[in-house]
Formats: sequence, C-alpha cells, structure tokens
Amino acid sequence: MPPLASVLLVDDDPTTNFLNKLLLQRMGVAEQVLVAENGEQALRTLAQVCQDTDLTCPRLILLDMNMPVLNGLAFLEAYAQLPPAQQPAAVIIMLTTSLHPIDLARAQELPIAGFLNKPLTKEKVADLLARHFAR
Repeated sequence: MPPLASVLLVDDDPTTNFLNKLLLQRMGVAEQVLVAENGEQALRTLAQVCQDTDLTCPRLILLDMNMPVLNGLAFLEAYAQLPPAQQPAAVIIMLTTSLHPIDLARAQELPIAGFLNKPLTKEKVADLLARHFAR
C-alpha cells in the first residue's frame, strides 16, 4: 500500500504524540504526520492544510477523547458542522483508554469510523490500514 498523503494526530499528551508519530513514520504510513494538541487546534490545522487542495488533507485522523479546550466529541460535533467542501474525506478513529457508555453512544452518532484502545501499536495500525485503506 502506498503511503497516505497525510495523517493528523490529535492528543494533548506530547509523549503520546511523539511515540505515535514515530510509529507511523517507521511504518511508512504517511508522507506527512501532522500533530494537534486539542480539537480546536485540529480544526485550525484542517482549515490550513485543506484550503487549496484535497491532496494535502489528512486521510486519517487519530483523535483522543479527553483533551482540554475542545475534546474529541466536541471536535467531532464541530467537524460534522463544517461545509462539505471543508470536510476532508478522512477516516476518523477515536483513541481512548476507556470510554463511558454515554460517550460511546454519542460518538457513534458522529462521523467516526471506529475506536482503538491506547496505546497505539504496529498491529493496531496495520489492522486499521487493512480495514480502511486496502485497495
């Protein structure tokens, strides 16, 4: 599988972002790995990289649930409200350590492709890519 043009990591923990970015780079998952520390920063990042061409838009967004400023669910709600031209055709995966049933039900009503438990591993990434990006 050729690498994705871009992946966006959204997590407020710098260590998690560093390790996940390193994993994705070592696996050759994407040409570019973008990082945002909260949902608000992620929305700004999408607005910046997706404005001119869809080619630089992230094809995969790995989104943490619990973050300050704008958490994962609030990001998904804001993302769903964007005009279609500003919504990249991205697979959004929620990364979490645990998910309350109420949050799980709420997230399933939003544009999300699935959930993965932290930590991200090579096997989880390979499975995710096979499921969502295999041709």
